[in-house]
Amino acid sequence: MDVMRRIGMVGLGIAFVGALSGVPAFASDKAASPPVADGSKIVITAPKDGDKVSHTFDLKYELTKGSQAAHAHVYLDDQYQKGFKGTFKDLPKGPHKITVTGATKDHDLVEASQTIHVEVQ
Repeated sequence: MDVMRRIGMVGLGIAFVGALSGVPAFASDKAASPPVADGSKIVITAPKDGDKVSHTFDLKYELTKGSQAAHAHVYLDDQYQKGFKGTFKDLPKGPHKITVTGATKDHDLVEASQTIHVEVQ
């Protein structure tokens, strides 16, 4: 068996043992930190939960910053919308879930969060 193949098998063994023990095997496997309770609040003001919307619409929310929140992260159907500018464009018809969550300057999440569901017509 060549050396690279043996090394690959050892790596898989480490990952497998780590998975069984609940301990991360590699640095990239570390668990996310729990949300920070800092007194922040998020309120989605538009659209409202259950609204029917067009395929392109604006999302409006208010973030009341607590001791650590610096900005908010927006998720569409559980997918982070990096660089979100306030407008969803060309969404497919059907139900969608929108979540807005407060985040620290280091992008760690805070407990402040609100989720709504909309139906794109």
